[in-house]
Amino acid sequence: MRDDGMLAIIHGNIRTMAERDYPDGYLTIERGRITEIGDMAQYSVERLTGDRDMRILNARGNLVMPGLIEAHCHMGITEEKKGREGDDCNETVNPITPYLRAIDAINPMDDAFHDALKAGITAAMIGPGSSNVVGGQFAFVKTHGRCIDRMVLKAPAAMKVAFGENPKTNYAEQNVSPATRMSIAAMLREELEKAQEYRRRMQDEPDAPPDFRYACWLPVLDGEIPLKAHVHRADDILTAVRIAKEFGLRMTLDHCSEGHLIIEELKEAGFPAIVGPDMASRNKIEVRNMAFKTAGQLSANGILTAVTTDHPVSKIQFLPICAGLAVKEGMSLEDGFRAITINPAQICGVDERVGSLAVGKDGDVAIFDGNPMEVFTRTLCTVIEGNIVYYDEECGLL
Repeated sequence: MRDDGMLAIIHGNIRTMAERDYPDGYLTIERGRITEIGDMAQYSVERLTGDRDMRILNARGNLVMPGLIEAHCHMGITEEKKGREGDDCNETVNPITPYLRAIDAINPMDDAFHDALKAGITAAMIGPGSSNVVGGQFAFVKTHGRCIDRMVLKAPAAMKVAFGENPKTNYAEQNVSPATRMSIAAMLREELEKAQEYRRRMQDEPDAPPDFRYACWLPVLDGEIPLKAHVHRADDILTAVRIAKEFGLRMTLDHCSEGHLIIEELKEAGFPAIVGPDMASRNKIEVRNMAFKTAGQLSANGILTAVTTDHPVSKIQFLPICAGLAVKEGMSLEDGFRAITINPAQICGVDERVGSLAVGKDGDVAIFDGNPMEVFTRTLCTVIEGNIVYYDEECGLL
């Protein structure tokens, strides 16, 4: 993905999602990273380019901002247009599968990746679904490329666990555990205790051969990556919080559909929330209180909040529209922007690289002809690590 090309974006209305914005600004990208950002009054073609072959992109006053980030989806694992053959989202024969790795199932040829680029989405957290109590390891990837190994920014990036109806339904139908919420919690506790015992054994016997079944838990137990908890109902959210606290683990609350009903408890717990997919139907009992107001209420109460499409539950390209609908239902406009840029970057543990525009960060940029949270707004250009990966031929920026 990365090459030695150089790109300058000039005359942009730059929203950095950092300390300062530039209504008429420029930024430069070299070798995949942002090297300068400032006011056009400071810009000089001769100074910045010299004898170098720097490509110039004139934003013509349009909105320039960090590439958007999807914090929870199954793009490339549940592929579009392929039915059963393209569905690798859930290993529905074993409820405990922590050793599964998303990178072994993500197909970058899935059309959803192009849809993401066309929407200005430059990165996504992708992983297994929620049929298992423990589903496996998520990966944080860029949305452009053909080889997943070259697209990965962080892997493993989280460990998927699930509470509520999905594990119950899948395994009760097979007449095996878990068939109740009690069993889901008990099975997760048992697995975590075994993982802790494995870590103690490896500390006592550092030369012992690693156990593939439990070695995948070490980044979780050491606090390097979080549990990624599929939770909708308030009681499931609080069960996830209870278990994470028992074992001293980091965690993200994914979906968090009834989070607005237990705001004080979530403030005290201190875990971030990834809210959605509120554009989907209420097709299960546990999502009956799902609403776009949830994200705004959590955010207003100091809970670090991102918005998700949960693609393909709702389409990846509707991510900014989901944020816009959250704003419509009470979230502040600034928090709406943050919910699809810097907040998911922080929640996913990659904010030192993406989520805002600053010197040293990845050159991942989206240019829009308006607010991306509004339905008539067009994506004019998407840039990943300094490379133009989507361009509207009618926009006239080049």
